[in-house]
Amino acid sequence: MSSITIKEFYQDILGESCPDINQFLTENINKDIGHFNVFDISKMFRESKSKSEMPYNRRTYYKISLINGQNKVEYADRTIEIKDCAILFASPKVPYNYNSHCINQMGHFCVFTKDFLPKNKIGTDIDNLPVFSPQSDFVFQISTEQFYQFESIFLKMHEEINSDYLFKYDLLRNYVMELIHFGQKLQPILPVENNKTAASRTTTFFIELLERQFPIENISQLLQLKTPADFAGILGVHVNHLNRVLKETTGKTTGEIIGSRIFQEAKILLTQTQWNISEIAFALGFEEVAHFSNFFKKHSKQSPQHYRELSIV
Repeated sequence: MSSITIKEFYQDILGESCPDINQFLTENINKDIGHFNVFDISKMFRESKSKSEMPYNRRTYYKISLINGQNKVEYADRTIEIKDCAILFASPKVPYNYNSHCINQMGHFCVFTKDFLPKNKIGTDIDNLPVFSPQSDFVFQISTEQFYQFESIFLKMHEEINSDYLFKYDLLRNYVMELIHFGQKLQPILPVENNKTAASRTTTFFIELLERQFPIENISQLLQLKTPADFAGILGVHVNHLNRVLKETTGKTTGEIIGSRIFQEAKILLTQTQWNISEIAFALGFEEVAHFSNFFKKHSKQSPQHYRELSIV
């Protein structure tokens, strides 16, 4: 699964020559405020050559979309049908598939990086906000009246981002937080009944969560998701359900897939770095070197040190 950066997002929807790509990104990065931008959906549909489908990808930015139109959102084992008005809160932690079912799309969306809403500005880590939690049903059905309430905030964003006000990004940050707090008071759209593709989506999401932790590039980059229960918690499913789905789609259990990927990374670190065994064990989530050694022996029938020595020869 590819990783989509904020710059690639602009290139995809607006084209390589879009002045926003370098103008906004460079301006914001130089000011050390992260990145923020806001779009009119109906205008984008008229002018953009991008497809109406947004496939599963690891997006490195956050997105809040105010939607008026028929659309479908798929993530994990859930399918959400948007029939009229809705607001969607997307984060890098939740890959999703988005399909537009009609050309008459209205609304707005804003995109921003995590640096735009730092903890010292909003009082908490953005990933701790309920609407951006991996366990959140992040699509909310809203009434026409609520649509216009949300739209009033987006319209202020459009006006402010085009202004010369010295502190406009502080004001835009406040508008984003207003959207978030408004959204956290809403009730999510209930997913439709699971279909035949639910298992494959769960598998895709699991593999994405697993792979995004690699490669391990420095000793301070510690593995966060290590057990089947860790992944099941993020996916919002019971660990037994996750195990059953993965067994059906891959032929392997959750633990076997996780173990195999950690073992693969362990071999790379043993042969391609000068880290000692203790540092490698810690980076891969093992609290004790002995636990790592037993894990490696189980998969290779030899100790980590012996494997390293043979590889060097």
